[in-house]
Amino acid sequence: MSATTTDAVISYDEVLERYDPVMGLEVHVELGTLTKMFCGCATEFGAEPNSQVCPVCLGLPGALPVVNEKAVESAIRIGLALNCEIAQWCRFARKNYFYPDMPKNFQTSQYDEPIAFEGFLEVDLDDGTTYRVEIERAHMEEDTGKSLHVGGSTGRIHGATHSLVDYNRAGIPLIEIVTKPLRGAGERAPEIARAYVAALRDLLKALDVSDVKMEQGSMRCDVNLSLMPKGTDALGTRSETKNVNSLRSVERAVRYEMCRHGAILDGGGRVVQETRHWHEDTGVTTSGREKSDADDYRYFPEPDLVPVAPTRETVEALRGTLPEPPAQRRKRLQSDWGFADLEMRDVINAGLLELIGETVEAGATPAGARKWWSGEIARRANAAAVDVSTYAAEHAITPAQVVELESLVTSGRLNDSMARQVLEGVLDGEGTPTTVADARGLQLVQDDSALEAAVDEVIAANADVAQKVRDGKVQAAGALIGQVMKAMKGQADAGKARELILAKLTP
Repeated sequence: MSATTTDAVISYDEVLERYDPVMGLEVHVELGTLTKMFCGCATEFGAEPNSQVCPVCLGLPGALPVVNEKAVESAIRIGLALNCEIAQWCRFARKNYFYPDMPKNFQTSQYDEPIAFEGFLEVDLDDGTTYRVEIERAHMEEDTGKSLHVGGSTGRIHGATHSLVDYNRAGIPLIEIVTKPLRGAGERAPEIARAYVAALRDLLKALDVSDVKMEQGSMRCDVNLSLMPKGTDALGTRSETKNVNSLRSVERAVRYEMCRHGAILDGGGRVVQETRHWHEDTGVTTSGREKSDADDYRYFPEPDLVPVAPTRETVEALRGTLPEPPAQRRKRLQSDWGFADLEMRDVINAGLLELIGETVEAGATPAGARKWWSGEIARRANAAAVDVSTYAAEHAITPAQVVELESLVTSGRLNDSMARQVLEGVLDGEGTPTTVADARGLQLVQDDSALEAAVDEVIAANADVAQKVRDGKVQAAGALIGQVMKAMKGQADAGKARELILAKLTP
């Protein structure tokens, strides 16, 4: 089926009237180890194709695998963070299927004996409520290679003239985290799916086990979805939308599949158990291949690897390395910083939590850190279509420099208007805040007599406005302050100017 084929759909409201959605989310996470799961090959992203391979990850005859200890430790830490039980004894299995990017014609994975099982993750939703996602298992496996389809317009095999395979990714350590069927989500199913993947990404980042860059494929989600007619308990036939690689797409894929399934069932048709491809540009899924069941993979224990049997002492030692859970940390920081719910939500949505945290730790006030990062810096990042962290790295703006900028204001050297000019100079590569301020000659006038003279001149030149202030219309003083700032080329202290004006014009 081509990417342009359009399946019948019904409206989302119609789906909810007649069906209950059931989801199962499978998230694959590439671990940030220096070497692959069963060999010593490097895992650097973006290397020259087929430059990071060896007989083991190419599946050559006689090559024997060795388990990556760091990957096993990461898997245990992930399981613990997801409130899972950790197996005292587990082993790898061979998952047999043919795919061009599978060099061995089987994947070394785990089947009925995963490293972690029976866990949960509490997910915060937009309205402040919490949804508990039950985790069935988290198991270790290896990634496949990557097929590159050349000559077509979509990058998929349909329409391509030929295909190439890069095996650099083959053998990279993966953790697959599988939820239990998520029922009762109703109309919030797409939102819950997105929130779960976002919460999982935050948790994995806090654990420092993966860079979780969805756009690079180091974290990707398979969305399993089926519909149950209202009033029944029997699970419907599921489809599996593969390798969805953004939070927004996870939400959209769930919604689209609900509407597609609903149209099939309304028309008396049968949902096909299959894998499907997600198309970001059109927001639809298309058929991939008929979905196999576990029996079709002919799992059997991997004969070349010994079982994994972590001691209880090892597990408890790894438990001691777990960081503060991200949701708990956010609530603590919000309390420490004194941010309102909306302010904290804006900080999180803008991806500014870590930058503001580092800036506060470096000496800034929470309000000041939020003001500068979410203001001019965020505006420029948005204009450049990158996140703030990326923009900051590219333009060498650091938490320490934001602290320095704030101190120039609190010390009385700069006002906010001047500070914005200084920040622009820093972002344009002119140096540190102090260097930019010195080079541009930015300095508040400290001579009170000069400020008073300017105030007197402005009052005399704007007698009508001055009279309004005398008559009790204090807000009219703003116009006079503006004139004073203009007369002193923006280098006056607006607060002092206001105090002088009111002292001269009000009893």
